[in-house]
Amino acid sequence: MAINKKTKYKLYITFGWLSFLAVIIWFIFTGDNLELLKSIFTEKLSEAELCEKLQSFGWHGYISVITLSTLQVICAFLPAEPVQVISGLTFGFPIGLLLCWTGVFIGNTVIFLLCKTFGDQLNDFFNKTLRLDFGKISKSKRCTLIIFILYFLPAIPYGMICFFAASMGIKYRRYIIVTMLGSLPSVCIGVGLGYMAFASSWVLSVCVFAVLIVLLIIMGLKKDLLFSKLNDYAEKYKRPPFDSVQKPNVFVFNIVYFALRIYLFFCGVRIKTKNKIGKLEKPSIVLCNHGSFIDFIFAAKLIKKFKPNFIIARLYFYDKASCKILKTVGGFPKSMFAMDTESTKNCLRVLKNNGILAMMPEARLSTVGRFEDIQDSTYTFIKKCGVPVYTIKINGDYLADPKWGKGFRRGSLVEAELDILYTADDIKNLSVGEIKTGVEERLYYNEFEWLEQRPNIKYTSKNLAEGLENILNVCPLCGQKHVIKTKKNKIFCEKCGYLTSLNNRYAFTDDFKFKNLTEWYDWQKELMQNAFESSNDFSLVSDVELRLPSNGKGMTRNAGYGVCTLNRDGLKYCGTKDGEKVELTFTIEKIYRLLFGAGENFEIYNGTEILYFVPTEKRSAVDWYMASMILHDEIGKTVVY
Repeated sequence: MAINKKTKYKLYITFGWLSFLAVIIWFIFTGDNLELLKSIFTEKLSEAELCEKLQSFGWHGYISVITLSTLQVICAFLPAEPVQVISGLTFGFPIGLLLCWTGVFIGNTVIFLLCKTFGDQLNDFFNKTLRLDFGKISKSKRCTLIIFILYFLPAIPYGMICFFAASMGIKYRRYIIVTMLGSLPSVCIGVGLGYMAFASSWVLSVCVFAVLIVLLIIMGLKKDLLFSKLNDYAEKYKRPPFDSVQKPNVFVFNIVYFALRIYLFFCGVRIKTKNKIGKLEKPSIVLCNHGSFIDFIFAAKLIKKFKPNFIIARLYFYDKASCKILKTVGGFPKSMFAMDTESTKNCLRVLKNNGILAMMPEARLSTVGRFEDIQDSTYTFIKKCGVPVYTIKINGDYLADPKWGKGFRRGSLVEAELDILYTADDIKNLSVGEIKTGVEERLYYNEFEWLEQRPNIKYTSKNLAEGLENILNVCPLCGQKHVIKTKKNKIFCEKCGYLTSLNNRYAFTDDFKFKNLTEWYDWQKELMQNAFESSNDFSLVSDVELRLPSNGKGMTRNAGYGVCTLNRDGLKYCGTKDGEKVELTFTIEKIYRLLFGAGENFEIYNGTEILYFVPTEKRSAVDWYMASMILHDEIGKTVVY
């Protein structure tokens, strides 16, 4: 039977660990090192004689203490105190402390590496061995402090604490700082006792040792109470779950908002807003159209004083840094176009707490600067909530920062208008269909229609057309796919040569076949529609890299390779996932739209997990989006999420 990569990796780590342990034991119990240990434990030596004896062994004396200290950390059943006392007896306090602490450092590092490989099995062992709720502690906001406190409790070896700390998923730098500082007091006491036996008097040393023994006995007898108090402390400062919603931190919200406003100012983007209703009623829902990645900044200018909670794509919460910022400013995650019960609960929590729920119901960036459709389930949700509904209509955002573009365009003007759409009584009396009609009419936008009414706007950018090949990938002259190239404001075909340029009003020049990118895109989609209608075997197939949610550093990580197929039956992925062969399928009925990053990927949420596919030809990502739209609208049935 074949062994998968994950199992092989564990076997390699196990072999390496056993080899490392064998080398340590061999080093300790051979040659001069064995003689050194015998002399320490069996011969009655004075302080001067012991120092002289150790000096005769040279560097072996130092290495032996470091090695023993390392071993007692890794092998949790070995007591630490004898090694520390010996170190203090023979080398004095400063050098003895340094040697023992070096061993602790090496041992802690080895444990960190082992935990990354065998973490689940080790956590199960600790949960059975100790009366501590490690699951509860790991979810506490005071987790780091609790790890530090564990070093002062009886019956918990250093190694166990290190394994627990490593299992929290914290970075090595933070892990090693916490575990080293936590062990420092205990190491100081052990080394200090050995040092005092020579430097002071044995009476003082015995007295200090006796006091420590009494304290340990008391703590040992009361350990159940101590563990219970620690569990209660962890529960008191419980960290909110990943999916939770928090009240916006106004201070942080304003810092982020003003920092981005200053950035937009220097990028040459002007913002013009209009509030037609004054104050928002609470609780209520605010709907915004979504043409640009940073639409929340334009919306925030109008409603930030009302402390809104924004729904944000779950992808951006996979990175720990961005997750912390987004949650602090009141954002919470949503799996787009997928069943997400926790997100729905959070929406209801916001309204129940008399808050403002802000959402962009199109749930993806506009591809060509016009209104995208909204799932019917959104209108059903609005109807059930029965609260006032406001809208923020934004124009100019797409042209300032298009989905496919590289950077903001100088000369941009973004207009945003806040107005009421429905009162609570209106929602009560209107049908879901009537609510849908009203929302679509209010949020409808077409950037090129808007631009025609503002002839003074001129866009400037060194790379105005660059990136267009990621949404316009079929040549209108030769009809071949994925042959479009761009440079600065010029557009080329790899086969036909120069095609056209993009002027400072986003229009094509040189009497080109299409007036603007919207017309080109519609022609491209029509070709795919015709291909679908003319063949029952219509499909898209591509080799892909599978990426999954990261462990906190970045948003996604490599998880395997395989083949994706999209046809009338749905989306299928056949390949590897974290070292195992899998076959994942999604029916057309469950695919509303495949999300895509222009020239990057296409993606679908599976519950709270995102499947992020990077095709070999990255320019084809838009094809998967268009195909999913055609397939679902033609043969799929709407599934309510």
